[in-house]
Amino acid sequence: MDFALLSTLAVIHALALVSPGPDFAIIVKTATQQSRTTAIMCAVGISAAILVHCLLSLLGISIMIQQSEVAYILVQVIGLSYLAWMGYGALTAAITAFKSNPNQASNNEDILTDNSTSILSTFTLPPLKGFQIGLYTNLLNPKALIFFITIFTVLVTPQVTIETKIASATMLFVLSLMWFCFLAVILTNPKVQRKMAKGNNIINAITGIIFIGVAMTIAISLISEHILN
Repeated sequence: MDFALLSTLAVIHALALVSPGPDFAIIVKTATQQSRTTAIMCAVGISAAILVHCLLSLLGISIMIQQSEVAYILVQVIGLSYLAWMGYGALTAAITAFKSNPNQASNNEDILTDNSTSILSTFTLPPLKGFQIGLYTNLLNPKALIFFITIFTVLVTPQVTIETKIASATMLFVLSLMWFCFLAVILTNPKVQRKMAKGNNIINAITGIIFIGVAMTIAISLISEHILN
């Protein structure tokens, strides 16, 4: 087994995990506004999507998609549409909440002081929904597809043994699960949720901006590559 390769993959993936992006934004949003079970399931969903990306890259399916212009454009259009839709939903929720009650932040904090679950129950998502949100956020992100194609094409060459390939996919899944579950557990702490409650609208707005920003970046790239050229 190539431990040097596994170490390199671990470092690269760890840096990618802590970088701000749709995955980080959605786990923060979910963990600060939902139950711990739902937040953890969201983390599991993100990690499961990462494992799928790893397997698709190792099997060469991701490369086949990239090499097919029609399939590659379709994947990116579906991905940016989902991200834009999620971003629009988050921004709309933030704007609507602020317009309906500008003082909602302080009211939320007072409610949470008396009952830490009362404000969360109003917008509670079932664990399965949390899993789906996490899964789709990563799986439908074209940037994630490109990231895994790149690292597996460059680093995990055909000469790498099957044991190392399996170990690399497992390692990336475990690292992802540990990181996002850690965030889920920390941010669902009642004390943290009480403090974050007054900033829920801001969290929603930032999440929306991140999602829409990534979608716009992908759209601009698609237009410049396939329409303007």
